[in-house]
Amino acid sequence: MRVLVPVADGSEEIETITIVDVLRRAGAEVSLASVMDGRRLEITASRQVKLLADCHIDDVSDVDFDLIALPGGLPGAEYLRDSQALIAVLRRHIEAGRRYAAICAAPALVLAHHGLLDGAATAYPGFVDQLPHPRPQQTVVIDGHCITSQAPGTAIDFALTLVEQLYGRAKRDQLAAQMVAD
Repeated sequence: MRVLVPVADGSEEIETITIVDVLRRAGAEVSLASVMDGRRLEITASRQVKLLADCHIDDVSDVDFDLIALPGGLPGAEYLRDSQALIAVLRRHIEAGRRYAAICAAPALVLAHHGLLDGAATAYPGFVDQLPHPRPQQTVVIDGHCITSQAPGTAIDFALTLVEQLYGRAKRDQLAAQMVAD
């Protein structure tokens, strides 16, 4: 399975690294792609952790992915929202009927903002009112091909849910047991 995780300055590091780590443990080929201007690959995450992306969004604009997963964080989610290249990739991906996911501020600031979220979803509590059909009491929401989650504290459950959507329940359970997560 091929997965795209776009990042920018201010992306939430726990969410970003958890998504990448858990999906790679499952066997996915994950591309961490910067959306920063100047094709800059090094980003400074929301808590000043430096991350080095595998590539720039322009390098993967014509690649078909099985899943695109957006981390939250500020101003990271705003950079993702404002990346025309990423939004073009997302639109093409969603129109092809493929899975997509977002956590924290990204469901509201990226997906809802661009009209890419029409079903039930959740987000960070401060952004949940910007969702068209919010489910604030749920930590992870699956609606069709869209998976959303709330915050850094729900990142492992979110990432394991992504594994389940791509590889099935047995793989999720196997990884959860290895990671001592339930």
